[in-house]
Amino acid sequence: MPPRKRDPEKLKSALNGQLVALDEPPYDGPDSTLPDALVAAVLAAYDRGLQPERDAGRQAVRYLLDKLAAAAPGRTVEVRVPPYAAVQAIAGPRHTRGTPPNVVETDGRTWIELALGRLTWDEAMKKGAISASGSRADLSAHLPLR
Repeated sequence: MPPRKRDPEKLKSALNGQLVALDEPPYDGPDSTLPDALVAAVLAAYDRGLQPERDAGRQAVRYLLDKLAAAAPGRTVEVRVPPYAAVQAIAGPRHTRGTPPNVVETDGRTWIELALGRLTWDEAMKKGAISASGSRADLSAHLPLR
């Protein structure tokens, strides 16, 4: 499944909304670094004890979920980050109907921290920040994303 095409204007709007909430100047970098700048701004909000702007959080989570799907293509594990997005990834038996047998679910902050390597899979599991069911629902071999 090809990654979602990201609209640079929507990314920039979400990023600038988050930057305003952080009392930071608007983004003036190239479009190619928009997704990473957005992830950094969302993390900055979390680090300051703030809830990220909804659109910024959604766009950051989707970007990192798409990176997982591209790095580990397949349809064996469904990775859910409600209310933002979900993807199917990891090679193996394909799931087609009903509730998938292998599901990973977590919140936006945990997903971003896992994807960037600020939190390990084992640490997140010990904290109870991840719900993982199924024999293939372990993403530790695919995290952090490169």
